[in-house]
Amino acid sequence: MWNGTGHGWGMGWAWILGLVILVIIIWFVVKAVNQDGSTNQSKNKSALNILKERYARGEISKKEYEEKRNDIL
Repeated sequence: MWNGTGHGWGMGWAWILGLVILVIIIWFVVKAVNQDGSTNQSKNKSALNILKERYARGEISKKEYEEKRNDIL
């Protein structure tokens, strides 16, 4: 069990700690970069703009669009 190098069994597992720290650092960097991403842009859109986009994508009919637009305005 003791190989005479002064490290013992524990040093064989030290790379896992380094790997965990590296993953945490990468996670924080990705999270910081994505703060200005497209997910925040959708929060800044008005209800009317979202409605127009849904109509343009064909998710709602013209009748639904007009009804919802009248509700908003």
